[in-house]
Amino acid sequence: MEKLVIIPTYNEQANIASIIDVVFGMHQGYHILVVDDGSPDGTGNIVKELQLKYPSQLFLEERSGKLGLGTAYIHGFRWGLDRGYAFIFEMDADFSHDPADLDRLYLACSKGGAGMSVGSRYVKGGRVKNWPMNRKLLSKSAAMYTQLITWMPVKDPTAGFVCYRKEVLETINLDQIRFVGYAFQIEMKFAVWKLGFLIAEIPITFTDRKLGVSKMNKGIVKEGIWGVLSIQWQSMFKNYRKKVATRDGKLETHAF
Repeated sequence: MEKLVIIPTYNEQANIASIIDVVFGMHQGYHILVVDDGSPDGTGNIVKELQLKYPSQLFLEERSGKLGLGTAYIHGFRWGLDRGYAFIFEMDADFSHDPADLDRLYLACSKGGAGMSVGSRYVKGGRVKNWPMNRKLLSKSAAMYTQLITWMPVKDPTAGFVCYRKEVLETINLDQIRFVGYAFQIEMKFAVWKLGFLIAEIPITFTDRKLGVSKMNKGIVKEGIWGVLSIQWQSMFKNYRKKVATRDGKLETHAF
C-alpha cells in the first residue's frame, strides 16, 4: 500500500461515484478513503455500494454531522498513517481537481525530493477555469495576503490539492492544527514549511464545480482573514513538531 487519496464529502452524491471511477480507472495503484460527514443526500450510501465493486481499494469513514474540512483530513491522515501508506493526498470530490494531476503531485514527492507537493493555480502554467471574477479576486487576494503576513514562500497557500510524504505527517503534531475551514490548508503548509520540509508547487488548471453546491461562505472567509494573523502570531509560541516517547519514558521532539 503506497498511495491514499482522501476525499472529504458533504452532500456530494452528484459527484462521488464519478470521481471514484475516474481515479480507479487510471490504474495507477491509488486507494481512496472517503470521509463523509453524515451527508443527508446519501453520499455515504453511494460509497458503500461502490465498495462492492472496489473492495480492496475503496474505504469509507462516516462521521456524525458536519465537523469541518480540517478535522476530516486529519481523521484521514491518521487513518492512512495507521495503515502504512507512504503518500497521502488531499483532493476534492467535485472535479475542481483533475485526477490526472495526481501522478504529477506523486512524482514531485516520490522522485523530486519534496515533502509536500501542491497543485497550484498561481505558479507559471497554473490557472483557474469557470470562476466568476469576484471569486478569482478573492482567492488571489487571499494568497497574496497570506504571503505578506506569514512570509511563507507558497504562491497558492489555500490550495486543497496536495500530496504529503508520510514522514511529513508523522512529524507534524496534528493536535496543534486548530483550523477547520480553508485556513486549515494554510496552517498545514505553514507547519510543513516551519519544519523545514521542501514544498513543491505543481501548476494545475482548477475548474469550478459543475454539479453540487459550493461550500464557500462568509464564515470561511472570516476564518481565513483572522486565521492567517493567528497562525503567524502563534508560531512564536507553538511547536508543530510531534513529541515522541523515548525508551526511558521521556518526551523528545521527533527527528526527520
